[in-house]
Parts: sequence; structure tokens; C-alpha cells
Amino acid sequence: MNLASWNRKSESSYWDCDMSKLNYYKFANLYRMSSGISSKPEQAGHGSPFLSFSTVFNNYFLPEKLCDLMDTSAAEQSKYSIEEGDIFLTRTSEVIDELGMSAVALKNYPTATYSGFLKRLRPTKDKTTYPKFMAFYLRSSLFRKTMTNNAVLTLRASLNEEIFSYLELLLPEYIEQVKAGDFLYLLNQKIDANNRINAELKAMAKTLYDYWFVQFDFPDHNGKPYKSSGGKMLYNPVLKREIPAGWEDLELSDIVSHTGTGLNPRDNFKLGFGDNYYVTIKNINNGKIVLDDKCDRIDDEALSIIDRRSQLQSGDVLFTSIEPVGVTYLIQEKPMNWNINESVFTIRPNCKITSSEHLYFLLSSSEMKVFTKNASSGSVHKGIRHGVLKTFKLAYSNKKLIDDFSVIVKPILRRIYTLDSENQQLAQLRDWLLPMLMNGQVTVA
Repeated sequence: MNLASWNRKSESSYWDCDMSKLNYYKFANLYRMSSGISSKPEQAGHGSPFLSFSTVFNNYFLPEKLCDLMDTSAAEQSKYSIEEGDIFLTRTSEVIDELGMSAVALKNYPTATYSGFLKRLRPTKDKTTYPKFMAFYLRSSLFRKTMTNNAVLTLRASLNEEIFSYLELLLPEYIEQVKAGDFLYLLNQKIDANNRINAELKAMAKTLYDYWFVQFDFPDHNGKPYKSSGGKMLYNPVLKREIPAGWEDLELSDIVSHTGTGLNPRDNFKLGFGDNYYVTIKNINNGKIVLDDKCDRIDDEALSIIDRRSQLQSGDVLFTSIEPVGVTYLIQEKPMNWNINESVFTIRPNCKITSSEHLYFLLSSSEMKVFTKNASSGSVHKGIRHGVLKTFKLAYSNKKLIDDFSVIVKPILRRIYTLDSENQQLAQLRDWLLPMLMNGQVTVA
């Protein structure tokens, strides 16, 4: 089955609604649990492939290549091996939500070992559990709830073999696992492909910004890179560095027309009601807004109240004002079902001087990150105020160069936005189908 055929055919042609046979299994009867390697600091950074806590935490499936390295012996590589069908669970964390997060190996990783902060589950029975299905089963909200409810809490949340011994799994027949797992895996492959495309597009656009506005190798009147071709550079005493002749120093306040924030719910509205999303700093990540079950909900009245304060528009840039300070997002369509809290700034460009695209990359730049780090204050949570942020000093070119830059990067950013939106729809479809596939409400025909 492929996504093209899914789009062409009706949903009913793919799903049977008869309850398939489900079976209870003791988790410990299906897998053998083993602890990871206790490594020393001097072993890290060189040697053979190594599976880390973060790799498991951030992936349903182990990546094609393990980028971390560990200097290990042949005996260690045999004892802490990674084989097709192995499941890895995060063993310990200071945060209970990070406990028992899983990733599945779909191939053998010769000479690789895994971290002592992980548990390895190696299957003990053939054709009882299907690795691709188990990857989604163990990441499902139902299993995650079971895991966190059974966690051991001392100073850190911990997953031990006692918990493993009494956990039960309710699984469909193996053939149903194969069909469901392959379909869900197909959705995940499409999401991963979109993410890879977006990573390349983001890198391309950022490189162009740095090339033109940081290295000053924008096209000169002959179409050659300005600084590298001997373009005149002059020392600017305010910026304390050389900038192209004809450029000037400005503050951020000179190139924006409006700044604002969202609204705190206190005395204004209640959280947890309605179908709209209340976006905080935790929902802005890697240039995108993540609207999922972890996002707080608000009703239509609350959305309207916040909008009167934030006044979000297409072309505004969102900027997180507390740790992590300076995470950005470019609004490309006026939000219809979400708004922001008081810890997120909305910054609007003065379109006579700059563009949304230029402002977005400026606020996302390395220079801005250094500035916000040095300018942030606070005893508990570091943060930056509007007035301080707007004192950021930049080298300003001219509107024509900025417009030329925007003509190039605007379609790139639009493509990124389109693929992110598609990924969100695919993830919602996957997460909507998963519980029904798990309990047999539907099966893949």
C-alpha cells in the first residue's frame, strides 16, 4: 500500500470494522530485558557505533546510522549488541514523561553497543510481535500511560525489571500487526522524508542569509560576491566591525512597526476547554508550531480575548522571551485556531524598511542568540524584555537588497510550511488510527 493509493481510494476500502482477535501476553514472556553498558568518559567520542538515550528518545526507529561513538571491546560488543527486532527503552530520567520512551531496531548494527541509561528488550518468540507495529504500540498514549503509572519514583523516575515482569500487552494476531505496522511505517517514512527535505531547505535559506548579511557577499552591481570581490568595507564604531560602504547601523526598533505578546489566563479566561490551541514556548520548536495533545486548549471566547491583545497577522515573527529565549516562528497564514501566551513576543516588520523573511532570519541569527543570551536576566527563569530586545544593533543594507533576498527565500519558506502542515496531518492520522488498530476496532484490509 502507498500514500498515493490511500488518496485515490475511499477510507472504507481499507478498513474492516469487525473486531479482530486480540490476545493478552505478559511483556516479560515475549522479550528478555538487558541493561546497557556502563561506559567511562574516556571511551566516548571515538570507536564503534553507540546508541544513546537521546537517539532512542527522539525516534520511533533507530536511524540508519548511529552517529555517536564509544570505544568498546569485542566482548562488550557481543554482550551489548543491537539486532533486528530489538526494542530499546529509556531507563531513567528526572522527568517521568521521558521514562520508557522506545525505539525499535529494523536491522542489525554490527559492533554497536547501547547506553546504560537504556534497557534492551530482545524478542524470545518468532512471529508473535512485529517490530514495526511494536514501535507504534509502545509510543501510543495508552501504553505511555501504563508505563508512567507504573514508574518507580525516587530521586529520578526509573524503569526496573520488576515493572517489566507484570506489564501486559493486548496484541492483534501477527498478520494484523504486519499489515497495520507496515501502513503506519509508511506514514512515518513520508513524515521523515518531509523532515529531510525541510532540513535541506532551511539550511539553504540560512546559508543565503549568512552569505549576504553576515559575510557581506551579496551580489554587487556585476553580480559578483561583494566582499570577496574587493567591495569597499568601512569600520563602524557602533557595531565595532567593518560593514560594506553605504550600509548603516540601526537598532531593531528602527525596522519593526509593532511588538506585542499573548495573554496570561489568570483573570482573563480558563484553560482546558474548547478546540483551539494555547501556544506557549514549549509548542514552538525548530521553526514550527506544534499543535498536539500536549498543547493547552482554549475555547472561542478565550481565543477572541487573546487575539485582541496579540493581534497576530500573517508576516509576524514569533519570538520566545524566556528560556529557551529566541526560538522563532514566521506566521505565513493568519492563525484561525491558536494564539499565544504572554511569554511569546509577536514582532511585525516595518515593510518600508525590511521584510518578514529578512526579519525572521535576523531574529533567528547567531548574532541575535549571542545578544539574547547576554541580555537575558532573571533568578529563576532567564528572559528578555521588549525594550531590551529592541536595542539589538544590526548592519542595515537597503530595501532593494532585502527585497531581492525575500524573492529568493519566500518560496522556500512557503514550501517548508506546506510540508510541516502535511506532516501534522499525517501524524494526526497515525495517532487517530493507532488506538483503533491496537484494540481491533479496525484492521487493514
